Amino acid sequence: MIDKSKLVPVVADPGGPWVLETGTPELLVEIRDAVHRFAADVMRPVGAELDKLTPEEVIAPGSPLYEVHKKYWDLGTEALQELPPEQALLGTCYLAEEIGWGDAGLAISIGLDGMIASLGNQMGMPEIAERYHNKRISAWAVTEPDHGSDMLDSLREVFGAGGSYGRPNCVVRRQGNEIVIRGQKSAWVSNGVVAEQAMLFAAYDNGKDDGLFQGCVVTLPLDVKGVSRGKPLNKMGQRALPQGEIFFDEVRLPAEHLAVEPDRYHEAVSKTLTGANAGMGLIFAGVARAAFEHALEYAHERRQGGVPIIQHQSVRARLFKMWRRVEMARALGRRVFMRNALGPQPVLHAAIAAKVTSTEIAFEVASDAVQMFGGNGVSREYPVEKILRDARASMIEDGCNEFLSIKGGSQLVDFSRF
Repeated sequence: MIDKSKLVPVVADPGGPWVLETGTPELLVEIRDAVHRFAADVMRPVGAELDKLTPEEVIAPGSPLYEVHKKYWDLGTEALQELPPEQALLGTCYLAEEIGWGDAGLAISIGLDGMIASLGNQMGMPEIAERYHNKRISAWAVTEPDHGSDMLDSLREVFGAGGSYGRPNCVVRRQGNEIVIRGQKSAWVSNGVVAEQAMLFAAYDNGKDDGLFQGCVVTLPLDVKGVSRGKPLNKMGQRALPQGEIFFDEVRLPAEHLAVEPDRYHEAVSKTLTGANAGMGLIFAGVARAAFEHALEYAHERRQGGVPIIQHQSVRARLFKMWRRVEMARALGRRVFMRNALGPQPVLHAAIAAKVTSTEIAFEVASDAVQMFGGNGVSREYPVEKILRDARASMIEDGCNEFLSIKGGSQLVDFSRF
């Protein structure tokens, strides 16, 4: 538990908002160290254990997955809000990087727990943030069997203004003072098979046969009548992150669960994707850092040619290249997160840049780490093989990098956004 008695005044640097650490921010250091210990002592061993289990065992009652969530909630990271804004934001950057350093799959699973409250705050709906607090396992139900990235292309920037969305797999319609949900979300819903609550992005039935797609956002508990789950997905990487289908069989809820109506759907997509991509940028900077640190340690231990391999010039050059890329990911991730939080409005293409850059760097650095380990690198007895598999998945999830790059480039058509 974080000791809030260490809260001390922090003096902002007169040189500008990007020079953040002057004075002695003891609480910030305490939070960073507490999260690092949690990542090292809880996330890493549990992540390695879950990686070896079947998907069914990962989500079974008594699985250590649930204990990870509870222990994270008990850390007391909400103490960040007692710091000045710039320090609180920097602390959030530390937090995201540290949990990524701990385990990529668990980091995403934990990160989802705060998404519904975040959307409520961003959309000016504090009642949602209060009702769906961040101490319950949560899911962002967006991707569909026939519509993955489509759901995030609300302005048709990628697939074209004349593109046809096709028949949606999950539809919300309004009936008086109720909403009715029918259909399904795909097997790629993160936390879908274990979540207690969800933020559902779905098609909205406006009662007109005009062929136009309209979207909406519903927030709901997942223990209501008509909700069922598919089996957990068996994946190559991020096996600690349970993913699976959610089915809605004429689920009826009071209309107040319709959090975002069609006229604000694009705003919700933009703000949610901006936050998610910025978080991914920070998390996978931590994943890249983990791969680099494993390689650096191994280079001092492994001997070839009669000396530790760190003594060979080619190894030093590779390590330096890895370190440079890690620092690039960390710097861009923090810069984007701070700019979006402190600037006049969040910038989607900046968040996309952080996500695409960090995930590509994480995969490249993990691949170099496997090469550094040689034959041991492809053995499951060593951690870099798992990190490589975890990093590979990151270039597809939360919008595949190719789709996001086109969407980010589309934002630059309007120079006023730059």
